[in-house]
Amino acid sequence: MMAKVFFTSDHHFGHKLIIDFESRPFADVTQMNESMIASWNTVVAPEDKVFHLGDFSFLNKEDTSSIVARLNGYKTLILGNHDRGRSRDWWLETGFHEVSEYPIIYKDFFFLSHEPMYMNKHMPYVNVHGHIHGQKYEGKNHFNICVEHWDYLPLSFEQIRDSVVVSEEG
Repeated sequence: MMAKVFFTSDHHFGHKLIIDFESRPFADVTQMNESMIASWNTVVAPEDKVFHLGDFSFLNKEDTSSIVARLNGYKTLILGNHDRGRSRDWWLETGFHEVSEYPIIYKDFFFLSHEPMYMNKHMPYVNVHGHIHGQKYEGKNHFNICVEHWDYLPLSFEQIRDSVVVSEEG
């Protein structure tokens, strides 16, 4: 079985206020955390790769580590605005396999960043990003991967590629 590659962002593990801010369908932070871990593991197998595009956890190192340990896959974190107050090493110590302070270009096609980046039609990338949660960001060159849009599930490379390619032909 070939390993798959997934993308997700903005879980905000342990962040009580996000439930109201984003009208998340959870009674409390414990239910939110447990539900999001379960959702992740229904699609991601242990051998898969996951790019998390930031704003992962508001919890302390011990609690963040215990969540990271329960999530399937080889996990790369691109730091979000709420993650940048902690060092790259802090995030590596919680169990992420790779941590980047900067956007990553994946397969010469996806420009992975936390915040939506300026893109124009001459740029050969689709910007897969988080940060804006439930808001819409118009434009064929942007793809909002925030959990609120995708039923708290990571999306596969193929799911994003296919939806972007289809919209470009339309």
